[in-house]
Formats: sequence, structure tokens, C-alpha cells
Amino acid sequence: MVTCPANARPGQKIRFQLPIKLSSDEIQSIKLNYQKDGWIRCLSTDLTFHWVRSEAEADSDHESKKKLEWAFERTAFVRELRTLTVGTSTSKATHSLQLVPAKDAALSTVVPAINNGTSLAQELSRYAAMPFQHKEAWFRQQIAKLQVPWEDGHIKINVRRENLLEDSMEATESITQADMRKIFRFEFIAEPGVDAGGVAREWFQLVSDMLFNPDFALWSYSSINQMCMQINPSSGIANDEHLRYFHFTGRLLGKALFDRQIVAGHLVRPLYKHILGWPLTVADLEQLDADTYANLCKLKDLDDVEVCCLDFTVTEDHWGTAQTVDLKPDGANCTVTNNNVDEYIQLQMRYRLLDRVKEQVKALLIGFYDVVPEALLSVFDFQELELLLCGLPEIDIEDWKRNTEYTGDYERKGASHKVVKWFWEVVVDDFDEEHKARLLQFVTGTSGVPAQGFRALQGNDNNIRKFTINSIPETVSVFPKAHTCFNRIDLPLYDSKKKLKKFLTMAIQMEATGFDID
Repeated sequence: MVTCPANARPGQKIRFQLPIKLSSDEIQSIKLNYQKDGWIRCLSTDLTFHWVRSEAEADSDHESKKKLEWAFERTAFVRELRTLTVGTSTSKATHSLQLVPAKDAALSTVVPAINNGTSLAQELSRYAAMPFQHKEAWFRQQIAKLQVPWEDGHIKINVRRENLLEDSMEATESITQADMRKIFRFEFIAEPGVDAGGVAREWFQLVSDMLFNPDFALWSYSSINQMCMQINPSSGIANDEHLRYFHFTGRLLGKALFDRQIVAGHLVRPLYKHILGWPLTVADLEQLDADTYANLCKLKDLDDVEVCCLDFTVTEDHWGTAQTVDLKPDGANCTVTNNNVDEYIQLQMRYRLLDRVKEQVKALLIGFYDVVPEALLSVFDFQELELLLCGLPEIDIEDWKRNTEYTGDYERKGASHKVVKWFWEVVVDDFDEEHKARLLQFVTGTSGVPAQGFRALQGNDNNIRKFTINSIPETVSVFPKAHTCFNRIDLPLYDSKKKLKKFLTMAIQMEATGFDID
């Protein structure tokens, strides 16, 4: 289906560019691209983006059929942030936030302050399919249109170094939304430094480092990766003003993206998806609660789930106090059975992916969009958003090599195995910094490198799990496969360096979801 131009006349001839025939390798890469989450972003006739499920082809194998029949693995939700009332000079706008089925989610392609509020659908669709550098260049062009010129006003923020976080929050929260796109200058009180860029960089680094420190209790570590942070559900107990801090965090992240600054904290994947409005699947639960995710996955292997004696409640630990929460009314008296297990899974997803931290996520999103229009983010995937906010990591290749382990056919020869040699040659000679970071994201789940180097990489059990290259036959898969819980990449036993480079490059970009026409 194609979209007919709005100004088309009866009888007018219109030229459409039809899809070209894809090679078998490209078709394979597309299947790989979508097989993880199964959702494709499409441009609809109303010039909004929608998500469409890409159903995998049924396999004759019984296990594949069983997996396809398990509804929750095909279930996805997208957060929907709505403005209920528009703020005035004396009041703030009010918003609602909820999860909706991915197929019902819509994202506007209009940025009111750009091009007189016309849709950017064509540009967003075109640049989303381009390399990262082209996306960022286009994004910067749009940001330049939004930035208020220096002569039209600018903001000066004065903070005390000994009271940095509170001063920064109070100062930033006092700024109106309209002024967030002005140029900021920072000054540490009683220090002679003039902000020509260096003071701003220091401010973003120091403030974000303090904000994401688990000891401040707004954030806690991901359940599988201590390089990534998730929202602490008990943040309100630790800090009465936690929602102001989360709104400040959103503004800080948005302003960092707007001003090309770098922040210290890497977020869990579900939060990047919330910012981008991407589908959240049951697999995203693993980064928030690995035990719950593992237990939910085990349910599909049971003939009768009633043997687990589950009900529609969850038990939360709030600073040592156990609290039971109903997933639905009278949930404590409702047993999970084969007939309602899908409902149970979906309610668990809704609760853990959003409901338990809904107010914090809402404050963060509102703060972020105070600076960066949501529609402009459509060109990026969640890995690219991490790279933009946290910067390309400084990767010490020699340290990476020294702290890599080899298993399977690679174990005996290690780094001297010809395929392993090709791997490192491709990484060192052919990959730029972006592709090295994407490889790190692909295998470990984040672009972050521990401060102690690769020797400190941890697995989902918080034990040291070094970067591992494992062999698999090329007949099993032509593409490398990643196991982020163990920091392991399954690298096929390729017969040529050219083939290794080709399929490794495809694999590390597989997370990006492209566009289609609905």
C-alpha cells in the first residue's frame, strides 16, 4: 500500500518507486533484523508512525509451533504519553502515561517549531534507514533550527560545587520550557573559570554521575548488567522530591542531547525504548528483574501452571518491608491457570515495565521532551540513543584482546585460530569507533566499558564474565549470535574473512528497526 499525495487530482498520473528485488543475503538480514522482537515501524496514511507485527513463518517442528502459540512472546506494549490539559502562566500541563498494545500506538511526525508544523514523515523515513553518521548530521540540522540564538537571550546557571546536585536541580527546574532551548553557560561560584565549553562538559559529567549514583537512591543497577541503571521503585521513600529529580534528569538528558554533551549514566534498554516509543517485549523484563523473567519463561514448559500455586499479586521489598500488590482487583483470590496465564503474563509485563515506576518515568519523559521534540528521535534506534547520550566509548583493543576467552573449536588455538585472527583484524582494521561500540552493545548489552577495563566485565549473576568468543558451525547459523547475559558471541567457523566481515557487520546492526509503508 502507498500513500496518495494530498493534492492529487482525479485522472492525474502519479509516479511511485516500487521496491527493488532483494538478494538472498539481504532477505536473510531483514529476517534477522526483525526476528528478535518481531515488530516493524510503518508510516500510515495519517502521516503517523505505527507498529506492525511481522509474524515468523510457521515451522513444522513441534517446538517452534509451541513457541509461536505462546501468546506472550508475541505481546508487546508501547508507552503512550498524553497531554490532558495545557499549562498556563499559573499552572502546569497535566499528562497521563500508560502502556498500550504496540499495534495501537501512534507517533506524530510533526514538530510544531519546524517547517511551520508540517509533517516530517518523509525525512524521518528516509534518514532512519541511513547510516548513523547521516542520521546524526540531519538531527543536528533540525536542532539548529530549534536553538534560540545567543542575542535573543541565554541562560546562566550558578552553582556551588559543595552543593552541586541540589543547586543544579533547583536552577534547571526554575527554567521555563521555552527557555530550555537557549544556550546555557555554567559557573561554579567562587571559581574563576569562564565557560567556553569546558565548564559545561564538567557540569554534565559531575551532575549525571551524582544523579545515577545508586547511593542517592533514585536509581539502582540492572539485574543483569551493573553498567546500566534502572529506576528505583522505592525512590519516593528515599527522597520526598524524587519526581522533581526525575523531571530534572529528563531535562538533563534532553539538554545533553541538544547540546552535544555526554552524561555518565547508561540506562537499561526499556528506558531507551520508553524515550523512543518503541515496543517493549517480555525479553525486556530481564534487564529489570532477571528472576521474574526466568520464572515467566518456565511457565511455557508446564502442562498445568496451577502446580505453581500462583495468584495475581506481586510482592515488593520496600527498604526491608514486604508489600503485596494486586495485579488486578482481588488478585490475591485469583489463581493462575492455563486459561488465564496469558493475562497474568501481560499484567506482569505492565506492572514491571511501567506501572511500578510510572510516575518517575512520566516525569523523566516530560523533562526530556521539554528540550528535544519526540518526533525527531524517530530516526534513531535505542542503541544509537545510548551512543548519542553516553558517547562512543574509549575502547582499548589490546585490553579487549587480553581479556577475551575462547571456547568450542577456538579454545585450543585461541587467538591464533584463523577465524579469530580474522575477527580481530576486522575489528581493528575495518571497524570505526561506532561499529566497535555496536559490537560491544551486541555482545554485552551496552556500549559501556567498566572503569577497570574488560577484566571487570560482569554477567547477569554479578560474577566476572569475560568477553567470550565461541565457535558454532556455519551450517547452524550464517550470522553470529550474542548471549548478553554471558558476554559471549557465537562466531561461525567461516571459510573466509570477507564472509566474516559481511555477516558480523549485519549482525551488530540487527537491532535497528527500519520503516515500511502501511
